[in-house]
Amino acid sequence: MPRPKQRTPELRDRVVRTAVALLAADGVAGFTTRRVAEGAETSIPAIYELFGDRAGIVREVYLVGFRQLRSRLEARALTGDVRTDLTDAVMSVRAFVRDNPALADVMFTRPFTDYSPGVAEMHATAPVRELFVERVRRCIDAGVMAGEHTDIAHVLLALTLGLAAQETAGWLGSSRASRDRRWAMAIDAILGGLRPSSSSR
Repeated sequence: MPRPKQRTPELRDRVVRTAVALLAADGVAGFTTRRVAEGAETSIPAIYELFGDRAGIVREVYLVGFRQLRSRLEARALTGDVRTDLTDAVMSVRAFVRDNPALADVMFTRPFTDYSPGVAEMHATAPVRELFVERVRRCIDAGVMAGEHTDIAHVLLALTLGLAAQETAGWLGSSRASRDRRWAMAIDAILGGLRPSSSSR
């Protein structure tokens, strides 16, 4: 009688779930292949067979993070107020980073020296960037913002991630009110600075 197959899709899913949970609980410093294997109740050789090496697990965690962020962004209904909708996207990213700091670290700061996203991974993250681009495009089309939509989206997302990193590290203020005030100030400053000039109207 043949041995039952051990390297199943179910095991793969369990390993990825375990890796995401381990990262959330113990951060990057506590993330090892051995601990992932123990948590998933499997062996290190099984993980290597499924993912190749630790970098292969990190890759899956990276992709899970972007799928979760995309789902959060797409769940937000559009209001018809284009500036509000763009600000809502920014605040959704803020909330995601606040709720998942270690996962966001993997997604945006490359904390593992043995993993760097390749072309395929960057392609998989495109829907998040495209959502920001589309929100910006709507603002430009409505005449509340002027500029090149892709450039603006990149700058706005970079500002969002920078502020989120500062907030996660505890540098943006000691109270929720002060943090919220600084977020609002930054967003108002950049969006206000992108308003069309009176001469261009």
